[in-house]
Amino acid sequence: VDGEGEAVRGERDWREYWRLLFRKITVKDIEDFEKSYKDSEEELADIKAAYMDFEGDMDRIMESVLCADYTDEPRIRKIIAKAIDSGEVPSYKGFVKESKQKMIARRRRVEKEAREAEKSKDELGLGDGDDDLKALIQSRNKDRKKEMDDFLAHLEAKYGNNAKKGRKKTAAKKGK
Repeated sequence: VDGEGEAVRGERDWREYWRLLFRKITVKDIEDFEKSYKDSEEELADIKAAYMDFEGDMDRIMESVLCADYTDEPRIRKIIAKAIDSGEVPSYKGFVKESKQKMIARRRRVEKEAREAEKSKDELGLGDGDDDLKALIQSRNKDRKKEMDDFLAHLEAKYGNNAKKGRKKTAAKKGK
């Protein structure tokens, strides 16, 4: 590495450099990916791989497949059933004999998580925009900075001002 190089001196704007390498991801980008991914060959391969990896456990399959939520479960079940019928994947007891109670519990758990996420979003004052999240992060950074400044001020007041208080006492001389 060249010791005199721009990268080593720290004068480079790393955020700008990162943006040159990787463009900023937006919500629209994610939505576009989801549209192109669903019902694609890639999703089909991912569903089959998850089915094989988790031996038919739908809880784990639904957690691992990209862009899948509980409304996609019937569609994913049909894909897996078709793959079983065609012999592409083996039939696992965990998938074929899954109880209705387990399906209902999975759905309730996901709905509960969605309600909690919405509640947290409202408590934090987040809207649908990227600027809301950015403002929240900046606010938290300011709070952390204030906490750190208060902590350092407390340490300075405790240990910095009283020079005499911190001295060790010398032991009494021998023979006295």
